Amino acid sequence: MTSGTTTHAPAGSVTRDVPAAPRRRVTKRKDRAGYLFLLPWFIGMLFTVVPFFASLYLAFTDYNLLNHPQWIGLGNFREMLDDPLLRQSLKVTFIYTFVSVPLSLVVALGVAMVLNQGIRGLPVYRAVFYLPSLLGGSVAIVLLWRYVFGLNGIVNAFLGWWGIEGPGWTSDPDYALTTLIILHVWTFGSPMVIFLAGLRQIPTMYYEAAAVDGASRWRQFRSITLPLLSPIIFFNLIQSLISSFQTFTQGFIMSGGTGGPADSTMFYNLYLYQQGFSQFHMGYASAMAWMLLVIIAAFTALNFLAAKYWVFYDN
Repeated sequence: MTSGTTTHAPAGSVTRDVPAAPRRRVTKRKDRAGYLFLLPWFIGMLFTVVPFFASLYLAFTDYNLLNHPQWIGLGNFREMLDDPLLRQSLKVTFIYTFVSVPLSLVVALGVAMVLNQGIRGLPVYRAVFYLPSLLGGSVAIVLLWRYVFGLNGIVNAFLGWWGIEGPGWTSDPDYALTTLIILHVWTFGSPMVIFLAGLRQIPTMYYEAAAVDGASRWRQFRSITLPLLSPIIFFNLIQSLISSFQTFTQGFIMSGGTGGPADSTMFYNLYLYQQGFSQFHMGYASAMAWMLLVIIAAFTALNFLAAKYWVFYDN
C-alpha cells in the first residue's frame, strides 16, 4: 500500500499541462500591452493633475507670472468679498444659466417629441438640428450672431419691414445678454438627440394602455413620458448646467473681451481670464477658478440630492 493518491486520465484522452513559467511570461506580456495602451491616458492625466494642484497652491498666493509666488493665505478669497465686478460676473452667469438652460431643455424635448412621431427624413432633420450644437460655441458663429443682432443687422432689417425701429441688440446693456441666451437656446441639438434616444426606449404599450383608458395626450405626456424620461432629463440638466457655468467664448467675442456694454456680458470665466491674463493677477484668478469649481460642485450635489424626489428609474 502506498501513501497518497494518483489520478489517471480517462482512456483515450490527452492532457497537456502548461508549465507555470510560460504562463507567467504570457501574463506579463499581456500586462505590458495593457499598460502600453493606457500610456496616453497616464500622460494626459499628468497634464491635468499637475495644473490642478498647482492652481490650488496659487490660489493662496500673490502671483503675477513674473515673480515668485508670495504666500498670502486667504487674502485672495477675502478680496473677492469686496470685488463689485466679481459680483456682477456672478450675477450675469447665474441669469444666463438659470434662463438659458431650462429654455434650451424645453425646446430640445419639444423638437425631440416632434421628430419621434416617425416623420420622413428623420436622419436629415436630426443632423440639421444637431449642427448648431457643434458650431454654437465657435468664434465664427458668435461673430455672425453679433452681425445678425447688430444695429444694421438682419433682425432690425426684418423689424423695419413692419415699421419697428429695433435697438442695437448687442450694444444695449438691456438686450446684450438676451442675445447670448437666444444663442444658447439655438444650440439645443445635443440634448435633443439624447432626448430622442430616450423617447425611443419608452415601450409603446404604455401609451396604448393609456389611450384605451381614455387618457389625453397631455395626460400621457405627464404620467408616462416625463417619469420614464426623467433620468435623461436629469442627465441633460447636469450637463447643461456645468457647460453654462463655464461659458466664455460667447461673451468674449460678443464684447471684444471687455464684457460690455456696461459689464452686461461679463461672464465669470471672462472676468477670470481678464484677471489672469490681462492684469496678470494669476493668484486671484486661481482662487476664482476654485470658487467656480465649488459653485458647480454645489449645484451638482443639490441636483443629485433633489433627484430622488423626481427622477424615476424603471428597475
